[in-house]
Amino acid sequence: MFGLEPHVLLLLGVCLLAACAFEFVNGFHDTANAVATVIYTNTLRPWVAVVWSAFWNFIGVFSGGIAVAMGIVYLLPVESLVDQNVYHGIAMVGALILAAIVWNVGTWYYGLPSSSSHALIGSILGVGIAFSLLPESKGAAVNWSKAGETGLALIIGPLLGFTFTIGMMFLLKRFVKSKAIFKEPHKRKPPPLWIRLLLVVTCTLVSFFHGSNDGQKGVGLIMLILIGIVPTFYSLDQSKNPLDLRESLTKVEFVMGRVNRAELSPADQKLLAEVNAQTADLDRLFAGKTDVAQLPKNARFEIRRDLLLAANRAKKLLGSNKVSLSTQDRTTFDGAIKEMKTFTDYAPWWVLLMVSLSLACGTMIGWQRIVTTIGERIGKEHLNYAQGASSELVAAAMIGASTAFGLASSTTQVLSSAIAGSMVANRGIKNLNPQMVRNIALAWVLTVPVTMVLSGLLFLLFRAVLG
Repeated sequence: MFGLEPHVLLLLGVCLLAACAFEFVNGFHDTANAVATVIYTNTLRPWVAVVWSAFWNFIGVFSGGIAVAMGIVYLLPVESLVDQNVYHGIAMVGALILAAIVWNVGTWYYGLPSSSSHALIGSILGVGIAFSLLPESKGAAVNWSKAGETGLALIIGPLLGFTFTIGMMFLLKRFVKSKAIFKEPHKRKPPPLWIRLLLVVTCTLVSFFHGSNDGQKGVGLIMLILIGIVPTFYSLDQSKNPLDLRESLTKVEFVMGRVNRAELSPADQKLLAEVNAQTADLDRLFAGKTDVAQLPKNARFEIRRDLLLAANRAKKLLGSNKVSLSTQDRTTFDGAIKEMKTFTDYAPWWVLLMVSLSLACGTMIGWQRIVTTIGERIGKEHLNYAQGASSELVAAAMIGASTAFGLASSTTQVLSSAIAGSMVANRGIKNLNPQMVRNIALAWVLTVPVTMVLSGLLFLLFRAVLG
């Protein structure tokens, strides 16, 4: 299968199982945030809540698209890291998965709402930085532009969650006449019907959007594995014919040909030369081919590499104020690149199924520790109905918006911050539990650097052992 040696195929299977394990841990680590309020307020029985949440996580993975998944893939420029040694790909994906799982399980054990997103991103960055230290490294091993964009989204999300929840609580206090919504939940009785329905709806929304965002990270992780270990098969969408790229390639070459080289700075001239070199290499690969079977064995990976490098450099070039092109030319270029990206930005249906099942199964296990933290330990008072509903409504909106814009979002951070905001809205800053808030903040601060160091060290170790 795939033309791999049996032991390499076994290692590929281990990596895929490890990716499923990461999503499984993500399920019981993060989804506790979604079920915390409905369980803690006696809105749903625990087993009903976790099964319901698991179902909507499953649906969310299939409905969320792949924009966030590709954001994860492009954090690590696999095109620069992958070579003919399959063990290097195994070392790369094995290190980042193991580091993320170790951190997730450790924070779960201590009941700390830590971010699975931060753990995965930190691990990816650690592998990239470690690779850049190797003698064979050529250029950047981390897409710092994408990393900055992702990091900014993860920082802004909790701040907005905290602020919007305070505003939501203010509106509830001002316009909701019933005082029952602001009372501490009864230990054995469910809330009034309308509150109960509201809490079920917010739990459903958080579960769905968690699947659509965090589930995509698992999809991106598996695509990293497949592209890194089996690049000749999964570099491009198997359902598409690579030869169909020629029409879009011609359009890109036409637009690049209309760029006036004399107007460019030396740096922009270099970019133009690199774009032309990449498109010329694609022309070479396609020359004389009438059937996909005529392409060389490694052609799919070479096509992916040339296509992405050309697209990224051309985009940077066209962003220069020295380049004067008509709106029509820019529209032609954007359309051609968008069409090309459909060949590289994809995920097979079975990858979506693997991730959704792993996430759903994980949701139904191990949720108790985080639920207790969310419900009782962030603030000095027990979570009431209004706090639970407003926190989850804001969290669902924030995560849904992030998914729509193709940005990674941390369910844990957004919801924990929203819970903290609801506590502040009730009785001010003194209503927060300083020790728990300090512990959560410490976990947030340490997640990225710790996983970076751990994954980097594991990567160098695995490279040394596997050769």
